[in-house]
Amino acid sequence: MLTVFVNGTVWTGVRTPVGVYTTHALAVRDGRVLAIGEAAANLRSDAVEVIDLQGGFLMSAFGDGHAHPLQAGVQETYAKVRDADSIEAAVAAVKTWADANPDAEWVRGDGFHGTLAPGGLFDATWLDAAVPDRPALLRANDYHTAWVNTKAIELLGFDANSPDPADGEFVRRPDGSLMGTLREWGAWRPFFDRLPPATQEQRIDLVRHASRELNRRGIVWVQDAWVEQPDIEAYIDALDAGALTFRANLALLAEPETWATTLDWVRESCGRIADLGDPRLRAVTLKFFADGVVEQGTAAMIDEYCDCPGSHGLHRWRPEQLRVAVAETEAAGFQVHIHAIGDAGVRSALDAFEHSLLRNGSRGFPPIITHAQVVQPSDLRRFAELGVVANFQPLWACYDDCQRDLTSPRLGPERTAWQYPIGTLLNGGASVSFGSDWPVSSHNPLEGIAVAITRQDLHGDDLTPLVADEAIDIESALLAYTQGVAYQAAQHLDWGLLRVGARADLAWLPVDPRAVDPSDLAGIDVVGTWLGGTRVWG
Repeated sequence: MLTVFVNGTVWTGVRTPVGVYTTHALAVRDGRVLAIGEAAANLRSDAVEVIDLQGGFLMSAFGDGHAHPLQAGVQETYAKVRDADSIEAAVAAVKTWADANPDAEWVRGDGFHGTLAPGGLFDATWLDAAVPDRPALLRANDYHTAWVNTKAIELLGFDANSPDPADGEFVRRPDGSLMGTLREWGAWRPFFDRLPPATQEQRIDLVRHASRELNRRGIVWVQDAWVEQPDIEAYIDALDAGALTFRANLALLAEPETWATTLDWVRESCGRIADLGDPRLRAVTLKFFADGVVEQGTAAMIDEYCDCPGSHGLHRWRPEQLRVAVAETEAAGFQVHIHAIGDAGVRSALDAFEHSLLRNGSRGFPPIITHAQVVQPSDLRRFAELGVVANFQPLWACYDDCQRDLTSPRLGPERTAWQYPIGTLLNGGASVSFGSDWPVSSHNPLEGIAVAITRQDLHGDDLTPLVADEAIDIESALLAYTQGVAYQAAQHLDWGLLRVGARADLAWLPVDPRAVDPSDLAGIDVVGTWLGGTRVWG
């Protein structure tokens, strides 16, 4: 089938000395770009379908270099705590869901905001008022913090004498009893493991929801950045049911205690997915967590937190252990994707990649450090030197409520100015890709692009930029959400730009985003999205 797009701006993503090359027409056949410019326009009479762009903007579809699509569906399934603007509203949402689901063994909810309680400390007794007779588990929008009720604590047998896990923290009241706030999954994982498993249909619905939401934002490739066995089954079930309308690379979780045996599981799972022979599903990546998050004081910092003397956060992996595991993983032919937020976490990740490169000599996939929130200035050059892709969530690079209330006070002025060094890394020759961490934050690429070029909060009254010198231009931001992600995926020769032979993964915007005031970018709705030449949205 031949499709020709005409009467608009075709933004190819191909850089020239005077900017990214644009033209006026594009032709697609059999899922690939057949022709561009006048050569494409001349095929109009032969086309089965001619799409009038109506003066709009056609570009490569967006990729999301770090997201959690299935968790987004979970937020829609259980208590709607994400939109709560107070503790009372969150508790009311929990009670509403609990009352509507009296037979549910556990009461659940995901996505509440950690800023609702002073210091991010949530008490079990607040949830007890809504759910006194069943265990309740809520995860915060950072997905590193959980809030449970008293029944859940009692069910698992924890009390004041229970020690903190090595990779987490039970926040305690002055008398030593567990408050109900659980920091990092070493603390909340035992609770999570007690949840009833999802049914096959529920798993398919999670992927179906993610497909719809991603496609409507012009996204057709996603790095699912935390996958375990049930998630693999969800994707395979959805593939069989025709519910998967984006390409997903699955990053299988590697944990310090089990990483060596995990490699065997990874080989088996990746082989199983490869045997399916469907380009929509791929698994070549392992996900490591170097540390936690600044907001809960669990990101690993070289110097202590300003509001907690003596605390440097948590290393999820001992640095020497991470070096060994990364080298072994890359030697086995897999990609490594490391969550690193604090400057000590980032340095530990860079050290691990340097050790692996020295030991192995080469690697098959580009290494990824995702988030890279706080980077010591002396470590910035190492990204380019080591070939490490910095995967940023640009929407976070602003003075929002979380930054003002939790992050900046904990970092202090000097380290606050080290955050999200997007411009510095790009100017230094490092590879940069963008992602959303959805559902931690919005998956709309145009919102992230708006913040990347302004460093301002889209939804607040305070327009103070966060480290204004790190702002980038809009074409660099568009490239980070397209070619940058394609390079991260080691597929940059096949998608992420529009050239003859490339995949016809396309997004159609009604206006040229380069000509729009940054404050209006987030309001642009995608008109159409194509996956391999097949329209999946619009």
